[in-house]
Amino acid sequence: MGKKSRVKARSSSTDTGAVSPRQPCPCGSGRRYKACHGSTSGPAPTYVARPFAGLSGECDLVAMREIVPAATAPLTLRDEPADGRPVLLCSLLPVATPALSRADGSVWLGLQVQHGFGDPSRDLAAVLERALDTAPGDGVVGLTDAPGDGPRLQDLVTDAPLDVTVHDGFGFWIADVDDPDGTAAASLESANAAVRPTTRLSSVEAAYWTDVGTREHLRWVLPYDEEPLLDALARLHVAGADRLTEGSRLIGMFRAHGLLVPVWDLPTGTGADVLEEPTEELGRHLQDALADTSALTAQERAARSGLANRQLTIR
Repeated sequence: MGKKSRVKARSSSTDTGAVSPRQPCPCGSGRRYKACHGSTSGPAPTYVARPFAGLSGECDLVAMREIVPAATAPLTLRDEPADGRPVLLCSLLPVATPALSRADGSVWLGLQVQHGFGDPSRDLAAVLERALDTAPGDGVVGLTDAPGDGPRLQDLVTDAPLDVTVHDGFGFWIADVDDPDGTAAASLESANAAVRPTTRLSSVEAAYWTDVGTREHLRWVLPYDEEPLLDALARLHVAGADRLTEGSRLIGMFRAHGLLVPVWDLPTGTGADVLEEPTEELGRHLQDALADTSALTAQERAARSGLANRQLTIR
């Protein structure tokens, strides 16, 4: 990749809202707020509330980073390296590795990592550039310190929806590895044991069915601003238009990288296939509700308050 200057503009926000010192920091670092952006001992890293904004694949990026156990998606670079090294975005790499420079010349870029420097988009771009600058087969590439100013993922990749492939497990890690005695495959057992069956719906963007054991859920990453989305969901709830199948219900939502992710609880045995048509229909109703700018009724305001208070944790 060329060394020419790149766009360095970075959108950032330090508005974290009311966060308890012992709660997880909203930047996604995994540290408590008092030890991260709530610390008084020194400057905290730049926190970007919506790091993947502007990318067509924003919602799927958030899903792969936060809720999808095993998935991959190819990335196309704006400035292709002379050696044409392909880049594969992965939900998770072995030991939460940030990136791998592989012997075949490809670069695998991990979304679920152990570091967090406030702007996941900048972190990904820094790791990607380092990986592309290594020789094929150099192995693990990562960050030990905040990368500082520089291009973000939006500056390095061609903008297009992600072509996401959801995997049953992490067998893709060793699919092209010679493993005559099964040692590599055996090492995947613990990782695969933690994978919940997951399917990406094809009728809408970034909606993922998952089997959590005793129940099934649909988790749908939506690209809309929070306030109008809550209004729209409240209108649908009052109209009885927010159910997907018999026995399903919208149980709440969680926030991830500046987006709301509503969660529907589904009866055991529902599966993903039967959700395609009702989810597509719900998407159309949601568009109509988002376009409605009239004042909420008293019933809708009560429904909105209930939705806003049903905040879930990511599991």
